[in-house]
Amino acid sequence: MAFLSKSLRVILLLVFLFSVCHISWAQETKPRWLQSIDFLTGYATGNLKAKRDYNFTPLFVGFNFSLKPALEKIKINYPGLLQFVLEPFISYVYSPDNNMEAGNNFLFKIGILPETSKFQPYIKGGAGIVYITQRSPTQSTQFNFNEYGGAGMHYFFKKNMAVTLEYRFRHLSNAGIKKPNSGINSQFALCGITVNF
Repeated sequence: MAFLSKSLRVILLLVFLFSVCHISWAQETKPRWLQSIDFLTGYATGNLKAKRDYNFTPLFVGFNFSLKPALEKIKINYPGLLQFVLEPFISYVYSPDNNMEAGNNFLFKIGILPETSKFQPYIKGGAGIVYITQRSPTQSTQFNFNEYGGAGMHYFFKKNMAVTLEYRFRHLSNAGIKKPNSGINSQFALCGITVNF
């Protein structure tokens, strides 16, 4: 239950930050809060202890909100990407059985090079909620929480459009709500398109 309360606090903090930023940015003549949208898909694999590998194809749609206008108000100027990402997703699970996942992630993305670079490496991390239709004797609930960590890069082949490559690690579990709760660890190889506004 400690993990659940910690996750809930993180999610509430993210929602609060998004609300505050949205209110302050909505007053500007040029809407600067929604900076870009990512469309990512690829291959993901994990391990179910009682069954075969857990393999699936995810589709993430990431709404990237810039945090820089809020920081500029307190005289902090960060040259790279600094974004809060609201990321709904759906996944088709094809092993060990045909199943689905659906959920939403709350992430932060931090760029390493200046935002004006054609090549923009970044790190990304956060948490979210997910519902899985896969049933497993080692994972007692279908409603779960997930935590992500990863790295990626944007390559802007046009002024407002980039090819995006990303690696992620995900831990999925029910935060001890019900036993058993072995969790499912998965690795993701993702690619897609990012559109800037």
